[in-house]
Amino acid sequence: MLYNRILWQHSGKVLARLSHVENVLKVTQPFSVQRRHFSDSLLHIHPSVSSALSSGKPVVALESTIITHGLPYPHNLKTARLVESVVRENNATPATIAILDGKIHVGLTDEQLERIATCKKSVKVSRRDFAPVLAKGQLGGTTVSATMVIAHKAGIPVFVTGGIGGVHRGAETTMDVSADLTELGRTPVAVVSAGVKSILDIGLTLEYLETEGVTIATYGKTKDFPAFFTSKSDHKVPYNVETPKEAAQLIAAGQSLNLQSGVLIAVPIPDDAAPAGEIIDKAIQHALIEAKGTNVQGKEVTPFVLQRVMELTQGKSLEASIAMVKNNAKVGSQIASELALLRNN
Repeated sequence: MLYNRILWQHSGKVLARLSHVENVLKVTQPFSVQRRHFSDSLLHIHPSVSSALSSGKPVVALESTIITHGLPYPHNLKTARLVESVVRENNATPATIAILDGKIHVGLTDEQLERIATCKKSVKVSRRDFAPVLAKGQLGGTTVSATMVIAHKAGIPVFVTGGIGGVHRGAETTMDVSADLTELGRTPVAVVSAGVKSILDIGLTLEYLETEGVTIATYGKTKDFPAFFTSKSDHKVPYNVETPKEAAQLIAAGQSLNLQSGVLIAVPIPDDAAPAGEIIDKAIQHALIEAKGTNVQGKEVTPFVLQRVMELTQGKSLEASIAMVKNNAKVGSQIASELALLRNN
């Protein structure tokens, strides 16, 4: 009798455990309840984004530091509008994320896009900056790290950007490592980008991402990791996906395991912009030497180098950046559409 009672209690625990595992592994949209509670206090989700999420349609998150800190006006506003239109043309809803008036906005009106594009006192917001920027009611452009946080909170699984941050050269002494990398290790969002700028230490960046447990796959037939302005670097990654459907299947498999880490899909710059990429890469190397010679250090290195590269290439770097982001938006939207199909089926 006692044996039967123990057996019955044990079997009940096993069944409960199996039920828990089944729920964890089941592919669902796990953020809907969290999104409602979060949006009531701090999150303002644009009606078009909210409608798409509620009906299971594809949504693509977009960062805003490319608007506030990445490109000069009016190119930043034109590019923001262009990228959103590319997302719509590929049957997805754009959700540009930014902070305005003490609220985090997921999806912006055209007037809000113009406002963040023309503001000269915007703050570059990473994960650490949310609280002070919100508390002070400042305007903030979200980095890759911050955009991932909010995309996850809102229930958006795919995020398109130009390129991610990485390990800076000389990081063994400066400890200058982008928060984007640690965010990829702890936030389950798929980031579609053109890889890492050659201004950074690409090899160490890939090593860091491996340590963080981040799956990296190139988009295309090769496993050559792109270097932002150039279609390949001297580094390869273990995996590649050749179609939006393959990318979506990879993302869905990771999400079904509830690993709580991101996926990086590295998309090479388009072929027609690649020749300019080689010129730009040489300009980057020149600008890095200048930065070192003039004692430019830390967070000042990247803006200094990008500005010098724009000058040295007579605007070719700007044209290549726009072509690259546009291509990423197209690929990311197609991936988001395939992922939505998988989830809905």
